[in-house]
Amino acid sequence: MGSWTTPFKQPKLNLNQKNEDLQDSSTQNKRADDWKGTLIRIWRYLAKRKKGLYFVVLMVLISSILALAGPFVVGMSIDQVVYDGDTSGLFAVLILLAVIYLLHSLSVFLQHFVMVRVAQDTVYRLRTGLFHHLHKLPITFFDQRRHGELMSRVTNDMDNISNTLNSSVIQIFASVLTLVGTLTVMIYLSPLLTLISLVIVPMMYIGMKWITSRTGQLFKLQQRHLGELNGYVQESMSGQKIIKSFSQEERVIEGFTTRNQELRLAGFWAQTISGFIPKLMNMLNNFSFAIIAGIGGIFAYNGMITIGVIVIFAEYTRQFTRPLNDLANQFNTLLSAIAGAERVFRIMDEEDEISTESGKEDAGSITGEVIFKDVSFEYEGDQDTLSNISFTAKSGETTAIVGPTGAGKTTLISLLSRFYDPVEGIVEIDGRDMTAIKRESLRNEMAFVLQDSYLFQGTIRENIRYGQLTASDEDVVAAAKEANAHSFIMKFPDGYDTLIDGEGGGISQGQKQLLSIARALLRDPAILILDEATSSIDTVTEINIQEALKRLMNGRTSFVIAHRLNTIRQADQILVLHEGELLESGTHAELINRGGFYADLVQAQQEKQIV
Repeated sequence: MGSWTTPFKQPKLNLNQKNEDLQDSSTQNKRADDWKGTLIRIWRYLAKRKKGLYFVVLMVLISSILALAGPFVVGMSIDQVVYDGDTSGLFAVLILLAVIYLLHSLSVFLQHFVMVRVAQDTVYRLRTGLFHHLHKLPITFFDQRRHGELMSRVTNDMDNISNTLNSSVIQIFASVLTLVGTLTVMIYLSPLLTLISLVIVPMMYIGMKWITSRTGQLFKLQQRHLGELNGYVQESMSGQKIIKSFSQEERVIEGFTTRNQELRLAGFWAQTISGFIPKLMNMLNNFSFAIIAGIGGIFAYNGMITIGVIVIFAEYTRQFTRPLNDLANQFNTLLSAIAGAERVFRIMDEEDEISTESGKEDAGSITGEVIFKDVSFEYEGDQDTLSNISFTAKSGETTAIVGPTGAGKTTLISLLSRFYDPVEGIVEIDGRDMTAIKRESLRNEMAFVLQDSYLFQGTIRENIRYGQLTASDEDVVAAAKEANAHSFIMKFPDGYDTLIDGEGGGISQGQKQLLSIARALLRDPAILILDEATSSIDTVTEINIQEALKRLMNGRTSFVIAHRLNTIRQADQILVLHEGELLESGTHAELINRGGFYADLVQAQQEKQIV
């Protein structure tokens, strides 16, 4: 129970931590706590449905007027009976009240119905914009962030905004109109009694200020812990095989428990302190009613006001505190939604690849000659990953890239793919500076076959066609045959229409690789990038993959990241990287004869295989 004994200190300490939300310093800008700016941006999305909003405002105005009219009619009727003794109009009053409350219910229904449509359309466009923007962001953005937390922004934060727009917007409009209308009628009936009844306002302000000064930070902390928990759960679900292989279930559970406790603590105090609002309002509401009943009775006894006015004031006082209560509650909900909206807008404010695009030219029809000239690169805040790399890969030739883990092999390929741009030096393709070519146009001339092939949820046919969306069914089948994938595909009952899940469940790793090769063949690229596609594959499947790769690489400029050196003996040139530097290059025979680092690597692998 010790963690519950310091309700305010613990959350405040967490709030002051650096690298909030996604631990990205770039998000800690002037807009981090810009509630007004965030509201304005949400309004811009809402304003696209102005007709619906105007109708909602009209219905809110009508319902607010009718809500004021009911108690006023009741009070006037009481005076008519008590002071005038006239009961002849009671039936008409009852009919009028029935009409008032019926129209009030109808206007409330209509405003909620239309507002839900407006809110859902707004969230739809906001979610669509966020998802589109995510797919325009550079790889660096995803490298620096946990995927589970990004998912939290697309789901939890969006749901938070949706729920708030569905209810809070109407509630805020209605509360403001009710406050203004109620106060106006109260002043008209008795300015003195109105002034006395407003004695609760300063007490309400002090209490609300104390509460809201804490709830905004607490809700923001709650959202951050929720994102962290979602990220942790997503990672643990994706890594179940590794977790079980290393018997780390208890450690993962402990990590989840820690994060879950942090979320529980933040959620407990956020909800507890915000829960003080209705209790405070009820107390002040009862206090206000006692003032009206007591002082109003004295005024009525002295003939200053009528009994009907007291009845109206008693009801209006409740109507006066109720919208204040609603505003206070909605303010907390609004704070929570704004905290989520800020997280969404921070992503949408990130520069995408298009806005940072330096290339203006289309790739056109390229032959695939690649030249690296004194290329250096480093990740943000890291030491040089690549240093002064220079080589030439001629069109149609195969270049293998070898080296120990961390040598810079993947980084070199990332530069070639323009996932990153060099810090120094130039990468040329067909004699043109690669940064002068549009990224999308350049990547259209490339295809990738990675070590861990990724298949999307859908049919086998759709996964192959992902390489070229305009390809016909005949083209898909032809590519599968060239990739040695047709025979195993036809063994499935549904053939090319066989459904596979998002991670390729139901088919083997070797079959995934063959489908990836078919996808690359269908694209017909000028430049091919291969990350050792035959690791952890049985011998028969490896033969099929090697045959398919030969067809795929024929006539194309190919870059192969090699882990097993015996698979690259026929490469036109081999680049040997070590700690970001190009130690040596040449053919397999040349490097062996040289007796350098590559020769040592080959010998070490051969000895390991013998053992």
